[in-house]
Amino acid sequence: MTMTVSQDNRPAGLLAIDREMARQNADAIASFHDNAERAAVVAASLRENGQVLLLGMGGSHAVNRAVEPLYRDLGIEAIAVTLSEQLSAPLSIHGRTVLITSQSGESAEVIRWFSETGGTEDTFGLTLEGGSSLARSAPSLVGAGGTELAFAATRSLTVSFALHLAILSALGAAPEPALAVLKTPVSTDIAPSLAAFADVATIVTSGRRLQGLAEALALGLTELSRYPCFSLEGGQLRHGPMEMLGPKIGVVLFRGDDATAGLVTVMAESVVETGAPVVIFDASGKAPVAGATTLTFSPATGLAAVFSMLPVAQRLMIAFAEARVENAGTPVRSTKITRSE
Repeated sequence: MTMTVSQDNRPAGLLAIDREMARQNADAIASFHDNAERAAVVAASLRENGQVLLLGMGGSHAVNRAVEPLYRDLGIEAIAVTLSEQLSAPLSIHGRTVLITSQSGESAEVIRWFSETGGTEDTFGLTLEGGSSLARSAPSLVGAGGTELAFAATRSLTVSFALHLAILSALGAAPEPALAVLKTPVSTDIAPSLAAFADVATIVTSGRRLQGLAEALALGLTELSRYPCFSLEGGQLRHGPMEMLGPKIGVVLFRGDDATAGLVTVMAESVVETGAPVVIFDASGKAPVAGATTLTFSPATGLAAVFSMLPVAQRLMIAFAEARVENAGTPVRSTKITRSE
């Protein structure tokens, strides 16, 4: 990883994140295997109902957005909604399996949702804390390693994805490609990407099938750097917001080995034309886009692509923040567990 300061001067918040990331793959693999029995129960509910409502906040919502298309691939009508929106303008939970993701299991919205609805027999949790309010309120898949302590989600994202992998596997999806990536993570040089963004005032992340991963990166960039980074799905970025692009706006695109790769390619070409620096996380197997900085991964889709790209994206967001904030990783306006709405 490229650092802007010596390890001796590394902020305590980033050291805490380093510790989480160092064990995230091992914890994810353990989480997949340890939750097979509960995942089978969730899968049975999904098969019976044919519909799933994916609820979460922050990084947990980004995880839900990332797996939303994967459930749809298996014939499950999946909708990812923030818990706050579900509380204010609820979708019906009748006849739906409900999956609530919360790494702490103690977010204010989780507590209120159960107090107002009481849950259902088809409500399940995904959490890192087996003693949490969520785990006590609903049968839950519990990730290995306990609660994430560092600010900005890293290990909790990886473990949450692994819990979904267990459910998807129980539904019939092949887990081997994703597990292989977890067992043999790639090492990719982020220095060119960091250099490309040296002078930007903000970063916009975007994807198509990998939009949930783009949203997770934007959240982490904002939390750590305190720059107003945000995410727009590829079609949404095309419909008007292209007006903002220029040399001071960095763009990160995610391109997987799927049917939407061509759309990401055309978007990258359009961004290059605006003069905005663009970095592509590329697991498509296609040729690089001229004028873009490309981080190349083996061709992959779904959670295999996510597990390939996520740790590299984490390293980029950390290095970007460390170059701009003295105490990166230590929140000044937020808390790790959001207990108020």
